[in-house]
Amino acid sequence: MKNTKLSNLVLMGLMTSMVCIGTMLIQIPVPATNGFINIGDSIIFITSALFGPVAGMVAGGIGSALADLLSGYAHWALFTLIIKGLEGLVVGILVKKYKNKFILSASMIIGSVVMVVGYYIGGGILKGSFIVSLESIPWNVVQGVSSTIIGVLVSSAIMKTNYMKVNKVLKN
Repeated sequence: MKNTKLSNLVLMGLMTSMVCIGTMLIQIPVPATNGFINIGDSIIFITSALFGPVAGMVAGGIGSALADLLSGYAHWALFTLIIKGLEGLVVGILVKKYKNKFILSASMIIGSVVMVVGYYIGGGILKGSFIVSLESIPWNVVQGVSSTIIGVLVSSAIMKTNYMKVNKVLKN
């Protein structure tokens, strides 16, 4: 690959669309929060682990915010852009810095905590009550745990292949 900047740009565009599709494809409604559980976080985790913090931040923030806009949750889009962008950034930084299987799992758990806390704060602001926003925490924990499991399994499987050779070329 001669033009790694172009390759990175294409990769981020692809992963951004995958996050958006993953967020919109499977939406399990949560009446208590007027939101939904989805697999978009899994794709954010996989992107961050395989391609680094910048790709995770861009794909996570933009892909998830775009899904909010397209799914009728436009009022959440700015919060989602920030929360999911930070989530991808944190996971990518930790995986890139420490590079082992324990850290892969721990980084995704930390990314889930960023998501849970972020949506608690965002909900408190949007709903005008941090007490009412507490009801979102258990559902976001379910999403974080399931996304961590999927993210660790898929990322680990991909990392075991010869993919790591390509990963060195594309890593930010």
